[in-house]
Amino acid sequence: MYIIGTKEVIFMLTQIIEETTNAIVAAVKGVDDIADAVRETVRDQVKGLFVDTKDVASTGMDSVTGVVTGALSSVSSVGASLIDISAGTIQGVVSGISETGGDVIDAISHTASSLIKESSNLGQNLGEVAVGTVRGTIKAAESVGVDSTQAAGAAITSVITAADAIGSEAGQSVRDALLASAVLPRDTVEKILKGSGS
Repeated sequence: MYIIGTKEVIFMLTQIIEETTNAIVAAVKGVDDIADAVRETVRDQVKGLFVDTKDVASTGMDSVTGVVTGALSSVSSVGASLIDISAGTIQGVVSGISETGGDVIDAISHTASSLIKESSNLGQNLGEVAVGTVRGTIKAAESVGVDSTQAAGAAITSVITAADAIGSEAGQSVRDALLASAVLPRDTVEKILKGSGS
């Protein structure tokens, strides 16, 4: 049995990031609906990762984090909003995981957390990323037949937990953005925030 070493993992993740960034940059050229182009590209990347390995569990969610990083890295190249990129990214991951038989709610939790962590590493606006993530989660859940309230709960809890881990200012920024967003169902956001003790 061959065990993958740290260097191989770093190399693999670097390749995933570069491939995703390049694929998104190419996919959004000349399109009107950037979020949809990102969703399709990310879905194809995720499906490719998991179909190639034939096992979602063995690939792990680290590969999904690489796709998330690649998607967020494409923002400056494509001139898109963080909300659109984040929404399209989580929709693509959910779609790809659903089509390969993975656990959609786990994928939402992991991806939502990764979007916040990676956007922080890239110096991006966490509030915009959180709003896009939750918006994309709700749309994705509806498209794959998962309860949208449960999916939104997983996303909101994950973005807040990830933001709080960065710092109290980041956590408050995410909470404020979620509550102020006109594109999210405020009653659902409030209920989840209240239920999580936020």
